[in-house]
Amino acid sequence: MTSPDPLTLVLVGPMGAGKTSVGRRVAKKLGVGFIDTDRRIAAEHGPIADIFARDGEAHFRDLEVAAVAAALDEGGVVSLGGGAVTEKRTRTLLSRHPVAFLTVSAEAVSRRISGSSRPLIAGAEDPLARWTQIFDQRRGWYEEVADATFDTSRRPMQRIADEIAAWRRELT
Repeated sequence: MTSPDPLTLVLVGPMGAGKTSVGRRVAKKLGVGFIDTDRRIAAEHGPIADIFARDGEAHFRDLEVAAVAAALDEGGVVSLGGGAVTEKRTRTLLSRHPVAFLTVSAEAVSRRISGSSRPLIAGAEDPLARWTQIFDQRRGWYEEVADATFDTSRRPMQRIADEIAAWRRELT
């Protein structure tokens, strides 16, 4: 097993919190690679919505645990899908790495998820109510794995990325 990059940083949080957008900026600021585990899974296995429909959520979570483990071995800034923390295996993997929890208000996220094809809210009668329900179910796990929390609701993504990069540098 290769040793992770000393600047490994994991981003967790609900869908629409800005993990990919902020993560790319943080990686650039730190001069390390960026890995979005959902995108890796989709590139290898097809669209996530199709995986859910064809094989179920449990199979997707197995793929996700493997993708997270591989990404952590590579190092850099690693953005996890919103539900990754629901798996104890993933939370165990995260215990050895700095984790930033990106949180967002329901008001701010409503614009970000409108018209979304995300499998857990696609087709929901009230996507924002469904998002809130999912976030409430997962909040404890985000808090469990997090070393720091950053709210992405109302500030520019670049400013948030700068703060996260500065926080991560302080840990080395």
